[in-house]
Amino acid sequence: MHAAVLGSPISHSLSPVLHRAAYSELGLAHDYQAIEVTKETFVDFVKGCDDTWLGLSLTMPLKEVAFDVAEEVSPVALLSRSINTLIFNEKLVADNTDVTGIVHAVREMTSHDLTHMVIFGSGATARSSILAANQLGISTIHTVARNHSAIAECQAIATKLGITLIDASLRDITFTPQTLTVNTTPAGVGDTLADAVIDPTGPMLDVIYHPWPTALGQRWHDAQSIAIPGYLMLLHQAAKQVELMTGQEAPLHAMRTALMDALASR
Repeated sequence: MHAAVLGSPISHSLSPVLHRAAYSELGLAHDYQAIEVTKETFVDFVKGCDDTWLGLSLTMPLKEVAFDVAEEVSPVALLSRSINTLIFNEKLVADNTDVTGIVHAVREMTSHDLTHMVIFGSGATARSSILAANQLGISTIHTVARNHSAIAECQAIATKLGITLIDASLRDITFTPQTLTVNTTPAGVGDTLADAVIDPTGPMLDVIYHPWPTALGQRWHDAQSIAIPGYLMLLHQAAKQVELMTGQEAPLHAMRTALMDALASR
């Protein structure tokens, strides 16, 4: 059976490392590739997948256009308006494992009670972060972003979940030990925010995982606060994808070992 991660650009993806490690550990003869697919070529690619295809992992810029092909959408993907997983069953089933990835990455690094979230960015991963906040028991979110229409979409999701979401500037935010900060911005954008963060307290998850630490990660390290690398989110969301695609429990230890070896060789 075939599986793949699709996106553009895609050559940097470590998803093949994770999924291949899982298949090897589980004794499955599946293959998993990284394939360059744009928004313009995505629908035709999916239509060309036959019954030898197991599933697809999706990264930017495909997490929203995937709604054009999905025949069944999970509640998490529907509410977040973000799809990162397609499963070829009787119907083409869409899901979002980024939420699980965020929650498990945070809980792996800290057991502290969290009441407040700060999100840098307002795109698909920001929307997933709002659902993760709900699962973590967080009731208030401040977003730091420039796209006001995207912020409005985030506010609509938060309202449905009973979460207060506030559009804020960085200078208005006070970090506390109960604050979880999540950087969802593209590579390099978070670097411009690092120097502007005053007294970073509480854990911070940066979805950027290479190179690590990022400027934001270093800022939290220097403040002796917890910096959560994005590769933990990558690991846990991939583990959930393996379970959805194979129906078997993901071999997390084998996947983690393969991931860390791949990162060390970069």
